[in-house]
Amino acid sequence: MLTFQLSLGRLRPWREGDEEALVRHASNRRIWNNVRDFFPYPYTPRDASSWVRSNKSYHQPNNFAVEINGEAAGNVGFTVKDDIYRFNAEIGYWLGEQYWGRGIMTEAVPILTNYIFDNFQVNRIYACVLDNNIGSMRVLESAGYRHEAIHRKAAVKNNQYIDEHIFAMLREERA
Repeated sequence: MLTFQLSLGRLRPWREGDEEALVRHASNRRIWNNVRDFFPYPYTPRDASSWVRSNKSYHQPNNFAVEINGEAAGNVGFTVKDDIYRFNAEIGYWLGEQYWGRGIMTEAVPILTNYIFDNFQVNRIYACVLDNNIGSMRVLESAGYRHEAIHRKAAVKNNQYIDEHIFAMLREERA
């Protein structure tokens, strides 16, 4: 099984049995405020079951559970785009609030970045960060991502237009 060790846990594929912890950590309005609306809130057992089922069988996973103290407490993942963007991958991540500020994502994002560049035909990895998510911006900057753009009032969250920040790294910029 493909796993990556972290100081406070590990990244590993999703598996049956993760559902209860996933619901407990993901059903949090403060997390939902910083992610896209397709991430459910409240996060139900049905949502968790569907997520685990759709992610547990990949030979080369594109979503990894962030396991801390033996339970799934977050996710890091990516999507390879298509058409003229087929050499781009978008990364995304979230972590249970009780683990914020401990450097877990600061450690996980470079691992995921290297995994993508090492295993997929990708030239550019990018992330879209909503304006108020300063912690996520710091994670990306510390991982070597460049702040490329601000898409002004491009996103709608909680019925308000907000800026979206784009961070990216090219294969040639990888440390």
